[in-house]
Amino acid sequence: MAEGILLESGTNELELLEFTVNGNYYGINVAKVKEILPYTKPTLIPNAHRCIEGVFMPRDSIITAVDLARVLNMPPSGKEMYDMYIVTAFNKLSVAFHVHTVNGIHRISWNDINKPDDTLGDESCVATGIVRIDGKLIVILDFEKIIFDISPITGLNKKEITQLGPRERSTIPILMVEDSHLLSAQIHECLTQAGYSNVVAKQDGFEAWEYLNNLKQNKMVGQCKCIITDIEMPKMDGHRLTKLVKEDEDFKDIPVIIFSSLVNEDMRRKGESLGADAQLSKPEIGKLVSIVDSLLSKK
Repeated sequence: MAEGILLESGTNELELLEFTVNGNYYGINVAKVKEILPYTKPTLIPNAHRCIEGVFMPRDSIITAVDLARVLNMPPSGKEMYDMYIVTAFNKLSVAFHVHTVNGIHRISWNDINKPDDTLGDESCVATGIVRIDGKLIVILDFEKIIFDISPITGLNKKEITQLGPRERSTIPILMVEDSHLLSAQIHECLTQAGYSNVVAKQDGFEAWEYLNNLKQNKMVGQCKCIITDIEMPKMDGHRLTKLVKEDEDFKDIPVIIFSSLVNEDMRRKGESLGADAQLSKPEIGKLVSIVDSLLSKK
């Protein structure tokens, strides 16, 4: 579904698919959506997680069905024959999310999306942003966290860092940009374990861009030697941040690594057009460290 609808690179816009669960409005980035299908009762899997309804096979592949109502501790629609599946593709996984209605697509700016405040934004929160559209508040869900909570094996594999063997400590300054509290903490921990002890974390591209410009104003550009950024973030996404960095005379030589669940062929072309030095899909944390090693050794 995402094919042909993705926006021009670096514009800080996204297409948001609006849907409901139990009358509440939620959203997902169209870039994560593979297709939308009518609900069909899945085949139950014994001893599966309570939020997994089962599996179904719409064509030639088996897809796991997750009941978003159960995830959000809400009752079923009671009208399953009218429900829908949103089939997603991210983190190299295909998962169908059972929702109650699919309402349409909105083109919005990441700048219009508000981050949940501190009362909601801890590691247990499954909301990454909130946006007002047509008088409705739409909550953008953290689908990566939902899947991680169901199956932690889909998260970052810290064993990959151990497999790199003994490593020297490094104080080379790295800027990490990630809006998920959970993933930010995990990536920071893995980089530290890999020897990189000077990691500055920012929650979105806007915060990162402000930080970089503050370094410039204080003649401290050398205090950032590498940038690792997610794509999906409120206020400013990773593509827009990459574009700004690579178009700036003071920052353009800083290596930018895009580390995102959305790195597919189309997104890879976008990242290349913006000047990203490397791109890889979560949760390949071992490869991320190897790429950081390589880019920093070249500098």
